Amino acid sequence: MPETPVISNTSPLIGLWTLNLFPLLRELYTEVLIPEEVRGEFFAIEQESREAALKNAPWIRTVPLRNPENIAIHEEVDLGEAAVFVLAEERGARLVILDDRDARRYAERLGLPFTGTVGILLEAKERGFVDAVRPLLDVLLENGVRLSLSLISDALQQAGETP
Repeated sequence: MPETPVISNTSPLIGLWTLNLFPLLRELYTEVLIPEEVRGEFFAIEQESREAALKNAPWIRTVPLRNPENIAIHEEVDLGEAAVFVLAEERGARLVILDDRDARRYAERLGLPFTGTVGILLEAKERGFVDAVRPLLDVLLENGVRLSLSLISDALQQAGETP
């Protein structure tokens, strides 16, 4: 029986693209699905380079929603996140990848397991795919990714890299 999918929202894709670490998704999850709405958000800026990055990452597959009308059910979150939740429900996802705090709380209420960009980096370090988390967090911060001081501190502690 095939393993249930992992579904990603836009901001983790942007973070991993910024770090040039799309291959982590393949290493950690084999394949990641994104709904068309997330693909559209991902291409909102720097379209040409982001299209090239996705083209070179066939383990990130864009799939249509079977029931796009169900997006309206998830009015508490933005369009991309709503599409992630619909796709997760349709495909019986084992994990959703989200960074937004409200979306993560919503996933929790739905009973969906989730992680985010920082969680991916921590898992990648634990499994030996990256040497250190701190420099990656620094690059994300330098590129305008919002990370709370408590998240950074917790991540560095979990990674064994004292803050």
